[in-house]
Amino acid sequence: MINLNDHIRTIQDFPIPGILFYDITTLIRKGEIFNETINRLADSVESFKPFDAIVAPESRGFIFAAPLATKLNVGLIPIRKPGKLPCKTVSKSYDLEYGTNTIQMDVDALKNGGRILIVDDLLATGGTVEACRSLVEENGGEVAAAVFVIELTSLKGREKIKTKNIVSLLQYE
Repeated sequence: MINLNDHIRTIQDFPIPGILFYDITTLIRKGEIFNETINRLADSVESFKPFDAIVAPESRGFIFAAPLATKLNVGLIPIRKPGKLPCKTVSKSYDLEYGTNTIQMDVDALKNGGRILIVDDLLATGGTVEACRSLVEENGGEVAAAVFVIELTSLKGREKIKTKNIVSLLQYE
């Protein structure tokens, strides 16, 4: 059995002093480990199906969302930083543990509504995923679940997200 914890590297004081960064590049660099991670993500959301699409914030969320969308046979709706999507967008601003940010989604991405799975690499304070959830619901979608590779439990991001079905593969204080 592969222990995914063995493939997470920590980096002190990144991106700013006082932050302990959980690096997923060591998790995705070997095909066998990356594939196992995608399989575990798929298994972890099985009970929340069906999904019509996956929503994922850039950029590390895309790493896991694209292969997971292929495995689940659903579409992928990218959530990007301002100015990165070529058509009309809707926006949402939110707080990070060390600043603020804004995300955008194509205005017509959810024109038919649908059950959405939110995918990201990390759940910290919950700001990014809560902004994604809000974008989805304000534009006609229903968030069925949110799934993460890593959750930093001491930051209590799970409490901020207004979605009851939240799954993380790895938890750290």
